[in-house]
Amino acid sequence: MASKRDFYEVLGVNKNASKDEIKSAYRKLAKKYHPDNKETGDEAKFKEVQEAYDILFDDQKRSAYDQFGHAAFEQGAGGPGAGNPFSGFGGFEGESVDLGDIFSQFFGGGSRRSRTQAGPQRGDDVSMRLRVDFMDVVEGKDTEVTFDFDDECPHCHGSGAETPSDVKTCPTCHGKGTVTRQQRSIFGVVENQTICPECSGKGKIISKKCSSCGGTGYNRIKKTVKIHIPAGINNGQQIRLQGMGEAGINGGPHGDLYVEINIKPHQFFKREGNDIHVEVPIDFTDAILGNKIEIPTVYGDVLLTIPDGTQVGTILRMKGRGIKDLRTQKPGDQYVHLQIKIPTSLNKKQKEALQSYVDASKKEDNPFTKFMKSFKKNN
Repeated sequence: MASKRDFYEVLGVNKNASKDEIKSAYRKLAKKYHPDNKETGDEAKFKEVQEAYDILFDDQKRSAYDQFGHAAFEQGAGGPGAGNPFSGFGGFEGESVDLGDIFSQFFGGGSRRSRTQAGPQRGDDVSMRLRVDFMDVVEGKDTEVTFDFDDECPHCHGSGAETPSDVKTCPTCHGKGTVTRQQRSIFGVVENQTICPECSGKGKIISKKCSSCGGTGYNRIKKTVKIHIPAGINNGQQIRLQGMGEAGINGGPHGDLYVEINIKPHQFFKREGNDIHVEVPIDFTDAILGNKIEIPTVYGDVLLTIPDGTQVGTILRMKGRGIKDLRTQKPGDQYVHLQIKIPTSLNKKQKEALQSYVDASKKEDNPFTKFMKSFKKNN
């Protein structure tokens, strides 16, 4: 008889894996190897995955496995005392005692029934990314997404059988999906409940599989649905589409689809929270004399007053011209970063006009003159 593979290797997880990681790995592999999966179904591998999950998801069994390996659950080779230190306390018909059960009886007393995953299980959630334009999140937008979806088979309506009469109650578990066996230990009789090997926990068997879906109960299709991009959603946030994820196991419901929003950067507008920042170049004369100019915002152009004497690096606030908050819909503000531009060439008339300004100004009012006086005074 071939030796069993390491349970951690079977599930593809490391020895420090959390219970959530173990459960996630099990769900994917169980779906892949389920006997009803016409593409990748493999009953032997399905049972191997199920056994590994039953041991590693149970804290007591996992502890025993980590300490003794497979010997904790099987009859030790080489006679009593070899391998499993508790092999001498075998159950009926030479069956070994589950070390996890022994620990449970020792500390808790009474017979124990282990939990199983035979019933319907919800399908896994899936995620995808949707790239949208910067302006799409200003007022919101309706769009469409296309993705792969496990749709219920229209021929068998999800049963996996060719006709309703092809679905039979499992003769092994009588529809329960689990089987119970009794084992004798030094502490008494222990009951251990496991998934039925005949029906893989469904409680039903199919005598003739559906000709359309091959017994899976669903068909893989391309599905297109409309979604609403809400105003104010930020980069990296998700939109949930309920019931659009992977199909469940044993008749369980679909998981959900999460659409992650990826916003394209804008050429001019920069978003910080709900505020908008934009750099606007202005002529130096507008900074000196002041002016009213039209400034672009995400809602259109708006007239903005540039006060006279505006200095380099000035930032003007335009209240309520930012992005609307996702929950309250209250807009943020827009901040205009003024970039004062100095001309690199002047004609004769412009030079004469500026020279007249210089001649009319007092020398002591010159900023450079003030700086030099202060420098010399303090040095």
